[in-house]
Amino acid sequence: MPLTDAKIRNTKSADKPLKLTDGGGLYLEVRPTGAKLWRYRYRIAGKENIFAIGEYPALGLAQARAELLQAKSLVKQGIHPAHQRQVEQLVVEQANACTFEAIAHEWIAKKTPSWSPYYLRQVERFMAADVFPQIGKLPIRSVTAAHLLKIIQRIEKRGAATVAILVRQWSSAIFRYAVSTLRADVDPAAALKGAIQRPKVIHAKPLSREQLGDFIQALESYGGYRVTVLALRLMLLTFVRTVELRKAVWAEFDLERAEWRIPADRMKMREMHIVPLSRQAIVALRELHTFTGGRAQLFPNLRNPQNYMTATTLNRALERMGFNGKDSIGFSAHGFRATASTLLNEAGYRGDVIERQLAHAERNKVRASYNQAEYMDERRDMMQAWADMLDDLARN
Repeated sequence: MPLTDAKIRNTKSADKPLKLTDGGGLYLEVRPTGAKLWRYRYRIAGKENIFAIGEYPALGLAQARAELLQAKSLVKQGIHPAHQRQVEQLVVEQANACTFEAIAHEWIAKKTPSWSPYYLRQVERFMAADVFPQIGKLPIRSVTAAHLLKIIQRIEKRGAATVAILVRQWSSAIFRYAVSTLRADVDPAAALKGAIQRPKVIHAKPLSREQLGDFIQALESYGGYRVTVLALRLMLLTFVRTVELRKAVWAEFDLERAEWRIPADRMKMREMHIVPLSRQAIVALRELHTFTGGRAQLFPNLRNPQNYMTATTLNRALERMGFNGKDSIGFSAHGFRATASTLLNEAGYRGDVIERQLAHAERNKVRASYNQAEYMDERRDMMQAWADMLDDLARN
């Protein structure tokens, strides 16, 4: 006679296991401990087997019968239900191991050698703050475009549209990596290209010739830390990127040859860059050496000498001089590059020479290599002329 829920509930445990038969090979084993376990007895290739379906009451009578039908279907195909369960569990475990976050970390690890430390920190910080809490624990195959759209829209709403665009690009790269390693089928982030409008780029504001003269005079009379003054003077004389100057070390400089060779790992375009040094730049460097020559860095951090000058130090000095901040002309340290580019172009120097000295991208690698050697004499002359021009502005 088939089992009923009432009979199952009312059956008490005994000293020995009890077997309550339901039919079709399904029975409930009642153990002395009180545990009630669903079992399915079946044969494959003439050999009797027992399949553990589940435990009562977590698995009720109706559910046990449904599981029985599925198990019987497998047995008819010569498949042991226990083996099929193991396969399904393995699939689930593999899916759980292939979470978006796990694959993202794998992708980041592969990309790290080709990234700058700053870019690596940027990727890790925004992914950890904005993406992983939302979809990190999901199997990557279950992440949809809707998930990602919600994330980037939330980022955009807080006023960080550029970050939202980067997050979409990084997510897309992670999905493409997962597809290439057979752990995803599509890149849902690709469908979201253009979902966030790129904000208008505000370029660094240059100083006019008159403002540049005012700045040079203000710099010479600035009463702040002398090392900061020399840093701003070298920014003006070399017009390198702020990070390239802040992290400079003395070993990169050859004052006898009047050259500064910035290694590729600190350059935006990942290529070594040569900065010809004017006589004025060498004078500034020799003075700076009296302050920091005993350290590896030109500009050690005041609070932590093992580190470098912070990114805000130069802009704070500009703010105190009245060139940056509220109610000012809004000039930042990065603006020295735009200032030099504008005035050197006005002075008639060739655009290719100026662009090479600014270390801007050169798409043609053969041409880039050629320019590095071909323009060096012109660049030396230009850098000296630029320093002389600054001296003239300071006198007028």
